[in-house]
Amino acid sequence: MVNRFFSHLPLIQLAGIGSALEKKFHSLGIYTVQDLLLHFPLRYEDRSTAYAIADAAIGEYTTIEGRIIKSEIVFKRRQMLICHIQDDSGIAILRFMHFNTGMKSTLVPGRWISAYGEVKNGKTYPEIIHPQFKLKANHEDHAISLDDEQERYTPIYSTTYGLTQNVIRKFIHAALLLLKRNPPVEILPEPLASHYLDVLESLNIIHNPPIGTDIAQLSMGEHPAIKRFIFEELLAYHLSMLMLKTHNQEQQAYSIFPNQHYIPLFLSSLPYTPTNAQQRVVHDIYQDMAKSIPMMRLIQGDVGSGKTLVAALAALNAIENGYQVVLMAPTEILAEQHVNNFKQWFEPLAIKVDWLSGRLTAKNKQQRYDRIKNGDIAMLVGTHAVFVDKVQFARLGLVIIDEQHRFGVNQRLSLWEKGINNQLYPHQLIMTATPIPRTLAMTIYADLDVSIIDQLPPGRTPITTVVIPNSRRDEIIERVNQACLESRQVYWVCTLVEESETLDAQAAEMLVEELREKLPNLTIALVHGKMKSDLKQSVMQGFKQGEIQLLVATTVIEVGVDVPNASLMIIENAERLGLAQLHQLRGRVGRGTAVSHCVLMYQPPLSKVAQARLKVMRDSNDGFVIAQKDLEIRGSGEILGTRQMGIANFKIVDLIRDQHLISDVQKVSHNLQQNYPDTANQLVECWLPDRQKYINV
Repeated sequence: MVNRFFSHLPLIQLAGIGSALEKKFHSLGIYTVQDLLLHFPLRYEDRSTAYAIADAAIGEYTTIEGRIIKSEIVFKRRQMLICHIQDDSGIAILRFMHFNTGMKSTLVPGRWISAYGEVKNGKTYPEIIHPQFKLKANHEDHAISLDDEQERYTPIYSTTYGLTQNVIRKFIHAALLLLKRNPPVEILPEPLASHYLDVLESLNIIHNPPIGTDIAQLSMGEHPAIKRFIFEELLAYHLSMLMLKTHNQEQQAYSIFPNQHYIPLFLSSLPYTPTNAQQRVVHDIYQDMAKSIPMMRLIQGDVGSGKTLVAALAALNAIENGYQVVLMAPTEILAEQHVNNFKQWFEPLAIKVDWLSGRLTAKNKQQRYDRIKNGDIAMLVGTHAVFVDKVQFARLGLVIIDEQHRFGVNQRLSLWEKGINNQLYPHQLIMTATPIPRTLAMTIYADLDVSIIDQLPPGRTPITTVVIPNSRRDEIIERVNQACLESRQVYWVCTLVEESETLDAQAAEMLVEELREKLPNLTIALVHGKMKSDLKQSVMQGFKQGEIQLLVATTVIEVGVDVPNASLMIIENAERLGLAQLHQLRGRVGRGTAVSHCVLMYQPPLSKVAQARLKVMRDSNDGFVIAQKDLEIRGSGEILGTRQMGIANFKIVDLIRDQHLISDVQKVSHNLQQNYPDTANQLVECWLPDRQKYINV
């Protein structure tokens, strides 16, 4: 197989990289020479153009030139070498914290100097602290270099502690020399390859842009040198998903047909009729489950659209045919809510429902393992605990994954493989309340068939959202009091900057004390991620039954909580949360017939990004609109990373910037898969070697 990028050559094979340095590169996700070559610069510094001192912008990295008019060593808190330089427009100071005798004897009045660094606002003149510099014979002459920087654009890379820019540049240079000695072979077929620059030429331009290169084009992904890598990476990812889909469709599955035993009984027990959208999606699911190939269907639906009911009808179809069902949720509180819902729905039908969590005792876990293995548990709900080897199903017919964006592709496929029995695979249903625009979904979920629940149950009223500064806290507390006097219930969500459940819990406890002091007549309770499972569930049950008027919580209540009487949501420090999370939290109210409100409290001053987020929340209740805005504001890297969405950790592709390529990528992907299968395999192996675990090609 052609290996253009040395994708299997460990980084330590480069001369000069030992185990300690290798670990530093690993922390950046750089494991192979290919990873290093594809570690593209964040930006470029233009050291080739000198600016007049008066034109040097404060806070910018700039080259300035001038004649040294004063040079002295000063003793303050530490010894420093200070040079005053002057050009026709003004005076600047060069401040050296570290210097030697050679520098002291060289940097003398009368010499001309070119200096590069970040311009800061000094007490009297602009200054650069410890600049990189070059001496000049006179104002017109070329600089005499005192370092190894050439007159070119200097790449600046993302780095980590103990790994300097010079070290990264040194080894990227070594990798480029290695590639030059072993010229890469073009694997894209003609005429596709002719549209792009040569691989080695492209990498050289990206890492060492010659003077005259449009570095703005490079930074924006529009330069021909970077375009080929953007297209290739997107192509490789899409091909991997198509291969995965093809592989899945080559497997055999149980053909499951509705036999109208449990389903009519269940529907007749509901106090409402499923919406047309729910019925349409259930029809899609039943058609899939009747086939002899495994269902791989994604259900997208906004907050409150009724995805859980759809999952229940899918589960009943499997259970009434003698199969087991497992539903995996990303958090314990969501798993607990699902257990309660499914027990309430299924136990009257004599269907055994249970759950599995990491917090259960070893004895309780073992009891459940035994009951799962012998088929006694028909419907299992669990967190990541269902992945353990001890979980073995008697006859698993359906896997349901809730909140798909919290799991990786590998995770859900691992659970799917648990159900293999005599080479028969279970069906798989995946749900998400974090919708993404259709164009991106076509790439991210290319291995799945997609159904959308685009209709809310009748009776739901739009939630009114207001944005209020923290200084109006007392007004909000009074609003909470008024809502409770009107027999409504209230959520108050407490968030912190730190990603720490312990700190979140402490902040929430302090908030409870404050609210109990100011609202002594209300029943106030607290729920957070550090509480024991049974206590947490007891509090949630009390709130659901109306025994608790005001529930203070951390973001653990983001999903899964359904209390129709709750009509007011207060989100503290809302500026610290992303749009998807804010929308999920807001979706905890407005689940009944009462007019509902969401108050987004913030601490001024707001950044531009925070202002944009809160405006979107105030203006829209549509999850798809909010998802699109979230992508535009934050970019795909933050939202669609490996951890959140379970997709490839793109090295170069930015799905927002590059989404215009998706249509072409899809066409080329199908062509390569059908007519150039070896090329398709090489691209996937080159860019996504880990995918081979799940692609039988």
